[in-house]
Amino acid sequence: MRQAEQMHFVGVDLAWGEINQSGIAVVDADGRLLHVGTAQDDASIEEAVAPYVGDDCVVAIDAPLIVKNPTGYRPCEAALNRDFGRFEAGARPAFAERPEFKDPRGARIVAALGLDMDPASTATRRAIEVYPHPATVALFGLPKTLKYKRGAFGDRQRALLQLMTLIEELDTATPRLRVNRNVSWVELRKRVAAATRPGQLDLDEDPVDAVLCAYVALFWHHRPDDVTVYGDYATGYILTPSLPLDRSAPQEPERDPDEVEQRLSRLAALLEEAQLELAALRELSVNPERRPEPPRR
Repeated sequence: MRQAEQMHFVGVDLAWGEINQSGIAVVDADGRLLHVGTAQDDASIEEAVAPYVGDDCVVAIDAPLIVKNPTGYRPCEAALNRDFGRFEAGARPAFAERPEFKDPRGARIVAALGLDMDPASTATRRAIEVYPHPATVALFGLPKTLKYKRGAFGDRQRALLQLMTLIEELDTATPRLRVNRNVSWVELRKRVAAATRPGQLDLDEDPVDAVLCAYVALFWHHRPDDVTVYGDYATGYILTPSLPLDRSAPQEPERDPDEVEQRLSRLAALLEEAQLELAALRELSVNPERRPEPPRR
């Protein structure tokens, strides 16, 4: 078996069709950013990642891989939204009646690369479904997701630059992510800072998201106890760094069945007592001279 330091962690911010570009990023086990860029159709994506997936690897894809439900939300999306919806980091529904999910593009690419996409697998060449928005909330402690995809141009530009700064600060995190010495990353930041049109940001946000995807894969490898897998292999899943306990959604307390039964019995007795009291009061109103008998328990 190959040593962990020789592994590669690939991020793919996958467009739902082959018309739009997809972001591609590759990180090694020490957190060095080896590649960041874009690709277009399936063949170009497979060509871009091929040098890094021949041996031990984890490919983290931001796109639905397993879609079995005909309509509505996948169970994994519903579960993730319960935790991350309040941070505006919820997932939109993926369902099989949508043409793009009858045969999910992500699953086709995974199959072409010969990767195992079961999150419980022990295979050395694997693929997982990830989602950058909740990852940013969990990793960076954001109160809300950064709005770099939609909105006024200036707001988007500032948000994307803020996200890039946060990614650069992962150089001191565990595990480390070292992007600052990668020439393509430096050029990417310069392009974002110099952008004057929304379309320029549209092109540059994809590789930034891909770097986040690659880091989630690296994070999972080094800190498996600090990630949550929403859903499962049978119905679809999303893997993301876990929210800290102090930011998790409040959970409904578990009820003791015996306690519930006792409370229901007490409530029924009180209701019966109230009905007897009401009947006695009605009788008293009809026959004021008759004193009502105290209700029996």
